[in-house]
Amino acid sequence: MKFWNCVVYFALTGALGFIFGRLGSKIRFNPEKGIFRSFAFEKEGRIYEKIGIQKWQSKVPDMSRILPFLMPPKNLSGSYEERLPLMINETCVAELSHIIISIFGIPALWILPGTGGIIVFLIFVFVLNFPFIIIQRYNRPRLVHLQKKLLERKERKKEKVCVC
Repeated sequence: MKFWNCVVYFALTGALGFIFGRLGSKIRFNPEKGIFRSFAFEKEGRIYEKIGIQKWQSKVPDMSRILPFLMPPKNLSGSYEERLPLMINETCVAELSHIIISIFGIPALWILPGTGGIIVFLIFVFVLNFPFIIIQRYNRPRLVHLQKKLLERKERKKEKVCVC
C-alpha cells in the first residue's frame, strides 16, 4: 500500500510540476544566467553527446506531442525570430520544472521508508526527470547560439542597407 501511496504522490507531484511549467512559461528567464547558463564542463552542451543524446532525446515522451493543445510545439517552423526566444524560454521552464519535481520527490522517502523508497525515489529522479533536464541543457546552448547567429546576420544586413 505504501508503494501505491508513493506512486500517487509522484503522479500528483508531476501534475503540479506540469501546471507550474505552464504558468512558468509566462515568466521570461535569462538563458545565460544562473542555473540556466551552460557550465564550463558542459562545453555548450557537447558533453551530452558522449552519452548519445542525439539518439535518445527524440524517443522520450514529449508533452508537446502528448498535449499539443497545452504546449507550444518544439519546432522552428514559421519565423525563426519569433519562435527562438519562445523555445529558449521553454527549455528554461522545462528544466526548472523537472528540478522542482525532483526536489518535491524527497518526501516519498518518508511515504515509503527504507530501501524500497530509496529505489523508487532514484527511479523517479534519474529515469523520470534527469533525462529531461539533460535534454534542456543540451538544446538550450544550441538554440542560443542559433539566435545569436541570426541576430548577427540581421545586423550585417542593416549595415549593408544603411551605409551612412
